[in-house]
Amino acid sequence: MGSIPISSTMDHPPRDPLDGHLLDRLRDICLALPGVEERLNHGAPTFGVVKRPAFCNLHEHPADGRPTIWFKAAPGVQAELVDQEPERFFVPPYVGPRGWVGLRLDVDLDWDEVAVVVEESWRLTAPKRLTAEFDAG
Repeated sequence: MGSIPISSTMDHPPRDPLDGHLLDRLRDICLALPGVEERLNHGAPTFGVVKRPAFCNLHEHPADGRPTIWFKAAPGVQAELVDQEPERFFVPPYVGPRGWVGLRLDVDLDWDEVAVVVEESWRLTAPKRLTAEFDAG
């Protein structure tokens, strides 16, 4: 779709405390998926399928301000990732109780891994028509 800033319905000004390079990389990954738009949510860059909830966003870590992404995960994935690699993965506030996972971006980062978790998160939100189109290539 493209990067289309959409005003948040909440009264939060846009902010850019994070490294622009991180946002550019995340944007490239997210916007390569069909039907994805970029919007602001509480001032944070957020990615979702048009007319559907978000599946991924870029945030500062709530405890120390480090750059992170928060992504929607299938049931059981959050506990598995956080238990196996707590130095990289965490339960984010607000959306953590719904199974979302936080990934720190200031660690030894594998952008291929980021692309995998983003795609899996997108699949949880995208309509079957879009996932079928994507899988068909």
